[in-house]
Amino acid sequence: MSRHAIFAGIAAAFVSIVPLAGLAHAQDLDCRDFSFQEDAQAVFDQDTSDPNRLDEDQGLDDSIACEVLPRRTSALATPTVSAPASLLPTRGARAGTGGASATGPSHWDVGIGVSLAASGTLAAAGYTVLRHRRR
Repeated sequence: MSRHAIFAGIAAAFVSIVPLAGLAHAQDLDCRDFSFQEDAQAVFDQDTSDPNRLDEDQGLDDSIACEVLPRRTSALATPTVSAPASLLPTRGARAGTGGASATGPSHWDVGIGVSLAASGTLAAAGYTVLRHRRR
């Protein structure tokens, strides 16, 4: 295989992966990306299917995102009746793969997969053509 074909394959892979890497990373939000619970709740309320898994405390989903984060209004609020100990999270949020959701892959995930498959197919076809020309 010639050096030109190798460099062309590397360039094709680089061009298809690098521009989308920032977008793929930007989609994956965790509770540690927020300073206050209200900010996480605002992101959760935009899409209640919870693609970022911000409501991952132990027990039933209660539609409250990142309950472990401090609240902006906590210093101003008056004390209220606390929840029974059985309702409080005991082990924190469950770990996972990040932006995975039960609804399936997002449009960006599908686009990235299709572009990678297309560039791989193109590289294989180019390699085959070059190999047949040398014979």
